[in-house]
Amino acid sequence: MASDQIPGIDPTAAPSGDGCVECLAGDGPGWWFHLRRCAACGHIGCCDSSPSQHGTKHAREAGHSFLTSFEPGEDWFWNIETDQYYEGPRLPPPTAHPASQPTPGPLGKVPADWEQQLH
Repeated sequence: MASDQIPGIDPTAAPSGDGCVECLAGDGPGWWFHLRRCAACGHIGCCDSSPSQHGTKHAREAGHSFLTSFEPGEDWFWNIETDQYYEGPRLPPPTAHPASQPTPGPLGKVPADWEQQLH
């Protein structure tokens, strides 16, 4: 199957912002390790190593199977139902958070003991 025809991946879905929607809105500790982008709707959430794991929570609650990285230099797709990597279509830019944003982020919100808080 061509990568631009994978059900559950919308190659026109723009990202919802440049950081985890829920963390920036104050849900949870407010910081993330890495960011994930929903390949169906563009929602940006934090990764499963982050304290709040908003990316996968969004995907499960919305019934969206595919997440992709929102980190510079990464272009993989992950199916949360099959636990498999996929190649997928190019998505609308930006394809990663701004280079000025640190990892973990956002700037000023990451606790000194962040490594001990990872999953």
